[in-house]
Amino acid sequence: MLVPRKLTRAFFDRSVHEVAPELIGVTLLFNGVGGVITEVEAYHHTDPAAHSFNGQTPRNAVMFGPPGFAYVYRSYGIHWCVNAVCEREGSASAVLIRALQPTVGVAAMKRRRGMDDERLLCSGPGRLCEALGITRAHDGLPLDRAPFELRARAEAVDIVSGPRIGITKAADLPWRYGLKGSRYLSKPFREHPIPRKRAR
Repeated sequence: MLVPRKLTRAFFDRSVHEVAPELIGVTLLFNGVGGVITEVEAYHHTDPAAHSFNGQTPRNAVMFGPPGFAYVYRSYGIHWCVNAVCEREGSASAVLIRALQPTVGVAAMKRRRGMDDERLLCSGPGRLCEALGITRAHDGLPLDRAPFELRARAEAVDIVSGPRIGITKAADLPWRYGLKGSRYLSKPFREHPIPRKRAR
């Protein structure tokens, strides 16, 4: 059985709008714990909902760096959220990893989250980071080296898109992508399928 190849930082050196849907179906591991990415959101530097829209700050500095690194921030002062920086250095665009289907290290995720329902372990960016153990300490780390590991899809998947969640600016843009029919989402999609495409 062939093991899906690891993704390198070059995978992220493209438009955030190309990378975001191609991350659906990719396996994300952190210290050997994780699963299949089922939901993401794209944020572009021209987008008023992006953290980089008003310029560089100590908090968002990683977004302005080279592609293929983790941008981790705290949401509402409570939850950590992990993003993949995309595009050339200075572009400050990123993909928020919103949900995944747990497949590896499920017992550890249940222990960290204090629950047994696998469907809810990683169904949201804050839950995902808690389940995997990702914090601000991991901001700026390369996504193609330990403790991170990303492996390409084993096969083509059906992807749906729709408006992003929990924002007030540019809320109508269909920049949220998900695995069609998945039970492991932060919120169901209204069906807007996009063409099937294998990950690079």
